[in-house]
Amino acid sequence: MERDKLDFGNDSIGKLFRAMFFPTLIGMVFNSVLNICDGMFVGHGVGSNALASVNIVAPLFLVCIGIGLMFGAGASVIGSIRMAENNLKAAKIIMTQAYIAGGVIFGVIALVCLLFTRQVLYALGCSPVLEPYATDYLLWLLPGLFFLYLQCVGMMLIRLDGSPRYAMGVQVVGAVLNIFLDWFMVYPMGMGIKGVSIATSTSCIVAGSMVLVYFLFFSSQLKFYRLKRTSKSLRLSLRNIRYMAKIGAPTFLAEITLGITMITGNFQFIKYLGEDGVAAFSVGCYLFPIMFSISEAVALASQPIISFNYGAGQQDRVRRTLRISLVTALICGVCITCAMMFGARWLALPFLSPQVPAFALATEGLPLLGTCAVLFAINITFIGYYQSTEKALQSSIYTLLKGVAFLIPSFIILPRMAGVAGLWLAVPVAELLTLTAIAAFYRGVPGASRRNPQL
Repeated sequence: MERDKLDFGNDSIGKLFRAMFFPTLIGMVFNSVLNICDGMFVGHGVGSNALASVNIVAPLFLVCIGIGLMFGAGASVIGSIRMAENNLKAAKIIMTQAYIAGGVIFGVIALVCLLFTRQVLYALGCSPVLEPYATDYLLWLLPGLFFLYLQCVGMMLIRLDGSPRYAMGVQVVGAVLNIFLDWFMVYPMGMGIKGVSIATSTSCIVAGSMVLVYFLFFSSQLKFYRLKRTSKSLRLSLRNIRYMAKIGAPTFLAEITLGITMITGNFQFIKYLGEDGVAAFSVGCYLFPIMFSISEAVALASQPIISFNYGAGQQDRVRRTLRISLVTALICGVCITCAMMFGARWLALPFLSPQVPAFALATEGLPLLGTCAVLFAINITFIGYYQSTEKALQSSIYTLLKGVAFLIPSFIILPRMAGVAGLWLAVPVAELLTLTAIAAFYRGVPGASRRNPQL
């Protein structure tokens, strides 16, 4: 396997960022397109009840992804710093502990869902009509959950190991396989919602297995490490797992706040515009993960570079990486804004017929929603920077500001002030207020001194 041969401590920042960004961007966009295709196959190939049942299980799936990304981000940040300190053994231990923690957590989740399927579904808002669909979808999804965790954590650690193109390959293979299996299971096989779930599980198993194969046979530095089975080792592992969770918490919160955005928006849109308004807003909800993925690709590309040089005390390289990241985020945000302003009609067509009232609402609202793209990308970049430099508290605060503290009041107040336009401008205003808060408290790159757990 051809390795990317990246030296985070000595290569030029521009070269490193390009090598990390473009593979990460491609992989993230493929995953976003996968979500859109999933919705299309279920909605058109199985029916509205099946689509609703997927939405019932979706919060559980979102939580699982959030847990995986939380430990992945935490392990990657801490592992980067340890590698910069020439403590490769500690980085290997961190990686191993992250996977053990996830194995235990996901094992518990799967067991609870298997033993208390009906109770879990009704806690998520299921109804008797949707129960058969949701049950099939959940039960056939369970085998893929652990492999989903392998993939979520592995994407970040493989990039840290210097192989962003392999990480991209894992995401692309998983996404393409899922899209093909969705079509195959729904149409030629006629397996309905069960087939969609099997397709998702199978793609997770394949992608997760690719991650496992990488660390067993191809990794350059990061490999699994045999942990000691003593009470002291157990205490150290628990401490490190807590610290990983703390560092990765903003990533978990980002996934959760996406759900809060959708739920709050649904309530407000149906209040002011009825079902047509919710249908129009759903177009934005399908497009929003693409915006998130592109912005997140900037943060993920810069994370190992910033963390490594932060651990090595090379603050000038940290500053240069942050500057390049912000410029890239600005360019990406402008492109997304232009696409949503001038291409709203074409963006709405895959989801809505031009004859339905919701189509007109979507084409009028998407340009307004699109104004948040630049602000969103810059905020995500700053949040990723604070996370990469072990400033988990600041990163978590800004994530909660943009996704909860500023967002919910904006959804409530703005429609009263600006009518329908206020519904679409709620997210941009929340992002603007968050950026204002970041700018007010930003004090440059911190010094090299840190306080963190030592192995």
